[in-house]
Amino acid sequence: MPDSYLNGRVTTVIGDLTAQQTDAIVNAANWTLLGGGGVDGAIHDAGGPQILAECQEIRRVQYPQGLPTGQVVITAGGNLPARFVIHTVGPIYGRHQGRDAEFLADCYRNSLALAVNHGCQTIAFPAISTGAYSYPAREAAKVVAETLTAFLADDTTLVEVRLVFFLLRDAKTFSKHQNFPIL
Repeated sequence: MPDSYLNGRVTTVIGDLTAQQTDAIVNAANWTLLGGGGVDGAIHDAGGPQILAECQEIRRVQYPQGLPTGQVVITAGGNLPARFVIHTVGPIYGRHQGRDAEFLADCYRNSLALAVNHGCQTIAFPAISTGAYSYPAREAAKVVAETLTAFLADDTTLVEVRLVFFLLRDAKTFSKHQNFPIL
């Protein structure tokens, strides 16, 4: 049940994020940047040791205390079809003094900006923070739609922003609760 929004610039698909043939994929990383469970673990497993080595160097040089929530860094894609992996740390729902939506929007906005700065035309996102970080998918759908709409209104570089859902039910929840404008 793929859907598209903003004249086809945003699409939803059901599938494996690590198999997306886009210029970049976004990793819903933890603050350590050293791999973990879920999407983070799958990306590190499929991408191979190059991603971990680059993340370790980022920790050593740029973020010795870990990557702050909403911020982004980029590594090569390693063995993935994507050239780049953009790592971002989503908000743990309820732990940011009412700023959860702001931090979630930062994850998407900063990832898009970094992709554009690296010449990317296509990017694929997981549903950041809606798994282990307990962000309600219904609320996240609205934040994601508003953030993508605002960013893409001023950007002509990105041809496709792909929202990849592992489960059909998650894609349906997004579709039902998104608030993209009808163009």
